[in-house]
Amino acid sequence: MSDKLAKYKQADFPIPEKNRLWPLYGAGFENLGVNGKLIEVPMPEYGPDELLVRHDACGHCFSDIKVIRAGQDHPRIYRNMKQDPVVLGHEVSVTVVGVGDTLRDQYQVGDRFIVQADIFVNGVSSAYGYEIQGGLSEYAIIDQRVLNGDHGNYLIPITKDSTGYAEAALTEPWACVIAAYQLHYRTAPRPGGTMWIIGTGRAKDAYTFSSGFDELAHPSKLMLTHVPERFATWLQERAAILGIEIEHIRELPDPATIEIDDTPVSPAEDTGGRGTGVDDIIILGADPDIIEQASPNLAGYGVMIIMDDVPAARKVNLDLGRIHYNRWLYAGGTGLDIAKAYSDVPARSTLKPGGKAWFVGAGGPMGRMHVQRAIQASDGPATIVCTDISDERLDDLCISFGMEAHHKGINFVCLNPMNKESYAEKIEVLKETGFDDIIVLAPVSSVIADAATYLGFEGVMNIFAGVPRGKFADIDIGDVYLKGARIIGHSASTIDNMRFMLAQAEQGQLSPNRSVAAIGSLEAAYDGLQAVADTRYPGKIVIYPHIKPLPLTSLSELESVLPSVYNMLKDGREWTTEAEAELLREMLP
Repeated sequence: MSDKLAKYKQADFPIPEKNRLWPLYGAGFENLGVNGKLIEVPMPEYGPDELLVRHDACGHCFSDIKVIRAGQDHPRIYRNMKQDPVVLGHEVSVTVVGVGDTLRDQYQVGDRFIVQADIFVNGVSSAYGYEIQGGLSEYAIIDQRVLNGDHGNYLIPITKDSTGYAEAALTEPWACVIAAYQLHYRTAPRPGGTMWIIGTGRAKDAYTFSSGFDELAHPSKLMLTHVPERFATWLQERAAILGIEIEHIRELPDPATIEIDDTPVSPAEDTGGRGTGVDDIIILGADPDIIEQASPNLAGYGVMIIMDDVPAARKVNLDLGRIHYNRWLYAGGTGLDIAKAYSDVPARSTLKPGGKAWFVGAGGPMGRMHVQRAIQASDGPATIVCTDISDERLDDLCISFGMEAHHKGINFVCLNPMNKESYAEKIEVLKETGFDDIIVLAPVSSVIADAATYLGFEGVMNIFAGVPRGKFADIDIGDVYLKGARIIGHSASTIDNMRFMLAQAEQGQLSPNRSVAAIGSLEAAYDGLQAVADTRYPGKIVIYPHIKPLPLTSLSELESVLPSVYNMLKDGREWTTEAEAELLREMLP
């Protein structure tokens, strides 16, 4: 190892007087940097209970593009960006270069960490790369929001010296992928929550709760609208015994008048951060109009149960963005016991072992991670279908993973829906009996609505792509209570997800490095973000903030730009820690 690289790893150098970074002053790429360039600012001073960290690698994410497009209208931004700009970058690996006096027993210069970006303090989001200065800067302050937030310390130690900087930084997006298969949904009404029961013209008299409405667990407030008399009497008698507050609501409010609380919910499993609204809405009879009217009243992590035994009169217009971000769940049953509608078919988030899985929009960076995980899982699907509208990205996906899938006996199929005749013919054959799992990586309502029609019995669609709140699609709600199908959504990850993924990477069970498609220096961050917005690369872009200027460079271009780095790639196409070390030897100033 060169002296230069060794000193960098040990953080053995004086702290510079200046810090270089990319400020975002508002919506639009024209507000990124100053005249499209990064800026220099004085090095921040750290207090006695703070750390100064060096950003070693930072991955670009499509979530960064959402902030660029929305500016201070983004739900995670609470300040005037013109006066106090945001510094993006939440996929980071960091090294401690300065330790406050009161933290010297806990930290030392050279300690390495990744950051769980979804930071909450007193229930309020203070996310890294949003409210807290992110990785598109050379250095940043880690304060008590990070070190002592609602879920404890959001810094996660890197335990192996051999773990690469990019490998560690990409733990964050990989943790989001892992988290998508570790989701847990309630299988009963929320104890102490608010429940609203709404009758329709198809409601029956003899509903009951075999559990969840008794001494062991019950809501604290019950709202009733047009509930059949016999069931309403039963509910009121139980409420009197259990001390449940009852409110009678004659008519449903106009959805346009409902103010939905879109405060970001904590990624931790259904704990805190639920905002306002109703925890459980029970619809007695699948009336599409009433389902659409009632849905906006759901709280974060809210559950709507639909009780009926015949198909709905039409498809229901569902808010896909709030299923994704607010973790709303629609479930139901055909019987009279409402408790069983919660518990008989729990919302499954794991891929069905030996099943049939479809990854919609599989050719992008996150799609590739999902496909890689599915192939490498010990109990993964028997059939994996990957669709994307780019032949180039699909071809790269097949080259990267096709042989590996074949060796594991997986039926691996790549299809482009733009090749309409061929696609229609093959997808019709594949959809026989329906798909067990559909993972949506394309945030397009029409694509999601179409894919939902392919769900099989007890099939699960996971809306992983960040569909904006307020984006709707017409969904056959009958599949929810007649077939036990579930449409779920996912956003972000927990500290435990991050720890798990980092351990997987350090044990060699999953390789985040396989996700890297292009690299560059801090100067290249603008072009890198533009490339993400334009979906230019099939994999992740990683910025190394401390190397000499290097334009955005694909791995294949390294052959002519930095041949010694290219020679360290695996099979001439995959990033490695050896390639990273060579990059730093060549490019550290």
